[in-house]
Order: sequence, then structure tokens, then C-alpha cells
Amino acid sequence: MDNRRILERVVATLGVLGLIGVLPFYVASGLAAPLWAVVLLLAFWLVLLVLAIRWFTRRPWWVLAMPFVAAAVWWLTMTLGESLLGWQA
Repeated sequence: MDNRRILERVVATLGVLGLIGVLPFYVASGLAAPLWAVVLLLAFWLVLLVLAIRWFTRRPWWVLAMPFVAAAVWWLTMTLGESLLGWQA
């Protein structure tokens, strides 16, 4: 295994671990968001996880970006839900 492949595996592993690290925020969304929004958020997170697993060897640098995408979508959903839809804890 050459150094490039090792780096790609490390990068993809960090991406998957980061995605798992974002999961508690998605689960805790139930404290402020209605059930339908939590279900949609968790479905979105699950789609990201499936993509991360599928892209682990083919697109490892994209996998590294997924936790940032997941965090941004969660933050945007919760912020807009609070300001536009009146979600409160």
C-alpha cells in the first residue's frame, strides 16, 4: 500500500468518524423540533452515512467534507425552524 492510499483511508476514516460525531446533534433535535423534522433530519444523516460508506475508497476527500455538510444542514434547519416555524425547546 502506497502513502497516497494510506492518506486517503485516513481521510475517509476521519470523515466517517466526524459524521458519527454529528449524530448526537441530530438525535437531540427532538428537544426543539417536531417529530417530522427529526425524522427528516435523521433520514438525511442516514443518506450521508450510506454515501460515506459507498465513497470510502472512491471519493475519500468527499467523505471528509460530509461532517461539515451535516453540521451545516443541522444548524440551518434548527435556525430556520426556530425563526420561521416557531420551534422552541
